[in-house]
Order: sequence, then structure tokens, then C-alpha cells
Amino acid sequence: MFIYPVTLTPAKEGGFVVTFADIPEAITQGDTKEEAMTAAKDALETAMDFYFEDRRQVPLPSRAKKDQPVVELAASLSAKILLLNEMLKQNVRAVELARRLNTTPQEVNRLTNLRHTTRIDGIAAALKVLGKHLDMRAV
Repeated sequence: MFIYPVTLTPAKEGGFVVTFADIPEAITQGDTKEEAMTAAKDALETAMDFYFEDRRQVPLPSRAKKDQPVVELAASLSAKILLLNEMLKQNVRAVELARRLNTTPQEVNRLTNLRHTTRIDGIAAALKVLGKHLDMRAV
């Protein structure tokens, strides 16, 4: 799962402004640190929509500094990011990936739709036909 470091900056008018060095589109705020962190998760997930809609590479998270707050993305969302990035890297469109998977382009579009619940097996299969292996670990 991807874990993105968060920068919490006290706002002049009170509360905290939240930014992500890795995902500059994700900016939000909250009256308390707890509210700011809840809003941070929503802002990060919303920013991912922009990358997917525009078919742009999603920057991977940098390493958090000691005691720096972080937002952890769900495993399925992290896997979808890996799939999108690999498709873009290899310049493989949904129709070509569908051909390789022996399925429909609509099914492939579901794999890269952030609002569609996708089985991790489907993402792993798509990565496999792209010559990659989805590696998950418990640490």
C-alpha cells in the first residue's frame, strides 16, 4: 500500500493547511489536526481522480520523515495506481490490454476506475500480461 507523507502547516486564521509534496493537487485544511488528517485522505483520493482522468503518471510516495504524519491508501487503490502507471509507461491502451487479457475494453476500464470495486486478482492479471508481478507483503 502506498503511504504518502503529509505536511501540516498552521494557518494564520487557525486550523491547519494540509499539503502533499508528492501530489501537489491535494490541498485541504481542517480546524484541528484530526480534522485536517481526515480531510487529507479525502483530498489525496480526489487528486488521484485527476491523474486517472487525464491518464497521467501518478507520483509514487516519498519516504516520510520521522514522526511525519502520513495518509495510507487502500491496497486496491495502490494496485490501480501501479496498473495505470505501467499502462502509461508501456503506452498500452485499454483496448490493447483487453486483447491481451482476452476480455472487453469495458472490463479493463473498470480495473482503472477508482470508483469501481475491483478484485485484486484482476489487477494482478493485468499487470502480469504487462510483464509485471504484483508483490504484496505483510510487514
